[in-house]
Amino acid sequence: MTFKIKGGRENQVWYLKISKLALAFAIIHSKPPGKSSKEYTEHLAKTVSEQDFGWKSKVEALEAEVLRLRQELLLNKICPRFCLENRKPDATAETLLDQECVNPMSYSSQLEDSGCDVSNDYAFDSLGIASDFHQSEHNVDTSKCWLERIPPLSLCCTSKEESLTAPVQFLQHLLEIRQLSEGGIVQADFTELENDSFTVCNSVSQLLDGLTVFYNSPKFPVSNFLTEAVCVLIRLITDTKLSNHVLKKCFKKLEEFKKNLIQSILRNSSVNRFQALHAVSHTLVLLARNNMLRNSLISLLLSEVRQFAEQLLQAHQMQAMYDITQYENIFSLCMILEQLLQNETEESNVSSSDYDGEEKIKFLKNLDQIILHLSDEFPLFSLYLWRVSVLLNSAQMQID
Repeated sequence: MTFKIKGGRENQVWYLKISKLALAFAIIHSKPPGKSSKEYTEHLAKTVSEQDFGWKSKVEALEAEVLRLRQELLLNKICPRFCLENRKPDATAETLLDQECVNPMSYSSQLEDSGCDVSNDYAFDSLGIASDFHQSEHNVDTSKCWLERIPPLSLCCTSKEESLTAPVQFLQHLLEIRQLSEGGIVQADFTELENDSFTVCNSVSQLLDGLTVFYNSPKFPVSNFLTEAVCVLIRLITDTKLSNHVLKKCFKKLEEFKKNLIQSILRNSSVNRFQALHAVSHTLVLLARNNMLRNSLISLLLSEVRQFAEQLLQAHQMQAMYDITQYENIFSLCMILEQLLQNETEESNVSSSDYDGEEKIKFLKNLDQIILHLSDEFPLFSLYLWRVSVLLNSAQMQID
């Protein structure tokens, strides 16, 4: 048996060599005059790769069309007759984005400085959506325009944002149906979300992937389309009915999204990075409005801060170099963590399952010794560690 397998492999190697030799002879005999065999081979390789790229583009376009049709079919199953209400003139993505198309420089004053001044609240909210983002939700008017088919929104976006158009539209319509059903205007069957998990997962995944690309290299001023995309995501995960469906199917993807945002904070080394760090930080805080995402986010932040503190202590004891950029950026994670823990404490909404787990135990273990050794050289970081430990301990006291 071993001999046969070995012989089969030898035959495969032999046929491969013969095929390569035959291809080489064919190229040599068919090459046009004035071109060397190498040049002709490179030309053929380029032609084949262009054809492959063309087929890939066609496949991607067809896949996008299939997803769009599935989205439309799912919406029609959930609510066959969809009522479009009179929206606030300044609240919807359509109005905002049309306004930006007409006057694209209307927001040119956003974030034009070096990025070092983070006192501007609007600069802080421009990516993360203002804390009262829910005010952009649509009001239901008594006048009803019943449509057999849901019309697409007139979204204007750049070429890099085109991949977000379909998921944003789909999720916007889903939220509209949810709001209208809550107001008793339409009848909707959201159990259909369970029957078509692919469409929901794919739409949310596309939205998260697009936002991740943007947050890794943000451009200012921020377009209203991206602002609306973040708003749609936050409304989706905080909706009492839809969030359970989304988290059940997309929790791993949302976890990956949070990890990517955290790493984008730690890795950002640009000089004018502070506005971007503020924006990503605020988006993380908004994601924490969902209880399940908040608990896992606290654990992730505790892990990152603890690991950096241990690495910094090791570098300090060995008199070794440490990453100064990461040291500067770690304060953003500390501030997010402190804000989340402070909110929990103030709201007295603490349970033993929130963040009283393995990461909390690891974080508090030997923390006093770490603070003691780092306090002289790194007083500000040591202060943040101490403040986080106080909040964790006060939460435990409330539980007890």
